[in-house]
Amino acid sequence: MNKLIYTFLTIAALATMSSCNTKKQESKECPPGCTKCETSVAVKTETKECPSGCTKCESGTSSATNNKIDNSKVSVVYFHATRRCATCEAVEEVTKETLAEHYKEVPFHSINREEEKELAKKYKVEWQTLMVMKGDKMVNITNEAFMNARTKPEKLKALLQSTIDSML
Repeated sequence: MNKLIYTFLTIAALATMSSCNTKKQESKECPPGCTKCETSVAVKTETKECPSGCTKCESGTSSATNNKIDNSKVSVVYFHATRRCATCEAVEEVTKETLAEHYKEVPFHSINREEEKELAKKYKVEWQTLMVMKGDKMVNITNEAFMNARTKPEKLKALLQSTIDSML
């Protein structure tokens, strides 16, 4: 009976995730010389800020060079698509809140798997994936995250805490 319930919940989570790429998100680009995105510019003659809602700065997604994952310590990694549904965004938000409240020393990496294909391939990620990792140990909590992020965020927070605590 428990196996049947787990199978049903897994199918429901996968159905939810399959609809994730259907929401169109307005794309706002940074102006050239943006101080948030183009940190590699050696000399800035003019400071420019991104428009509110900039998809590069505010999504938490950065280039692969900024997403180096240090496997020697606990990290939380969220691979997502470019177009994101409300559940995808909720998974990231609840995760960020949990880390900010309880684990300021644990880094969070939000990675666009469509842009960072090599990194996604390295971790064998083909879909939206939330995992906690340290060294060779990776705990995938994607199903539970998608089932709870919007309706029962406290369950996702508790799962994140117990998973991180077990790896510290």
